[in-house]
Amino acid sequence: MMTVRSMTLRLTAALAVLPAAWMAAATPASAQPFEPQRLTRPWPSVESGAGGVRVSYPSHSPFTLSDARSRSARRNPKTRAKATLYLPKGASRGEPAPAVILLHGAGGVLYNREPVYGAQFARMGVAALVVHVYGARNDAARGFVGRLLNITEAMFLADAYAGLRYLAKRPEIDGRRVALVGFSYGGMVAMYAAYRQVARTYAADGLRFGAHIAYYGPCIARFADSRATGAPLLMLMGAGDAITDPARCATVARDLRSGGTPVRAIVYQGAYHQWDGNWKGPFRIGRNLAPCRYWVHRDGMIRDLRTLLPMSDPLTRKITLGLCTSPEGYMIAADRRIRALSNRDVGRFLAKVFTPKAANLDR
Repeated sequence: MMTVRSMTLRLTAALAVLPAAWMAAATPASAQPFEPQRLTRPWPSVESGAGGVRVSYPSHSPFTLSDARSRSARRNPKTRAKATLYLPKGASRGEPAPAVILLHGAGGVLYNREPVYGAQFARMGVAALVVHVYGARNDAARGFVGRLLNITEAMFLADAYAGLRYLAKRPEIDGRRVALVGFSYGGMVAMYAAYRQVARTYAADGLRFGAHIAYYGPCIARFADSRATGAPLLMLMGAGDAITDPARCATVARDLRSGGTPVRAIVYQGAYHQWDGNWKGPFRIGRNLAPCRYWVHRDGMIRDLRTLLPMSDPLTRKITLGLCTSPEGYMIAADRRIRALSNRDVGRFLAKVFTPKAANLDR
């Protein structure tokens, strides 16, 4: 027969283990340190961009690179950037996650591109910030042509670097491991951000992206000052994509390498523009930017090399783009096979970048 004393001892022992049990139950099973190898395995299947949270942070809207440092409210007005944040489970102050910032193309955010990538990255342990550049500037322009003329790459860069500051302030994000990823027009912007001149213009506080990835980005501008930040760049292109001129992209890659940034360029045979987009295709769309030639001066002024006009306002932008773009357009086609290959290459690239003492990727 159990005595009162023995019952008391057993009850005391049972109560002693309850706090530990409660703690175990309260800790998510997925709460674990980021594992780079998760990026190198087949990426998780995600049907939509579920799980994202709308966020906003301070930014600005310079029309040109030379406007970006201006204190004039007319040349460089303040803006509230809009974005969707995808956080991996288990990210915390004790285990901060690496992150990517995703920049859309000239057509805006595509429902099965940026949001799906965001959800995929989060499931692999990487936070993702999908920036809605147009959403923050609907008062400036609506429609494809209006946005292209009035919402510029300088504004894309502003939201990207402001997003880097925003992420760096979040305790569950490792601000030293943030990569900038861009698609098409956003891919061009991701390449611009690799130049030291651009980084110093937009981030005087010294914050820098840890890497840059350009999905099928047009290579239409060269910089007078080719010095780079040193963060590696991955350029992804389709052999059938007329908007990415191979010779021009090779020149841009050479400039950045000479400036101190490791560059790896991958060309996918049989791939057209936007292989990870919505349209099955292939079919022809838009106007082709590949014939355009721009020169970025050390002070940030951009000059059209055909007319020698500076691109300083919507009118000169309309004139130079109207004269240089080709009405023949370019071919577009979604391709699951190519998307799987680019997932593999991006995963391997980021696994190295997000690993301490990452190896040189220029090979």
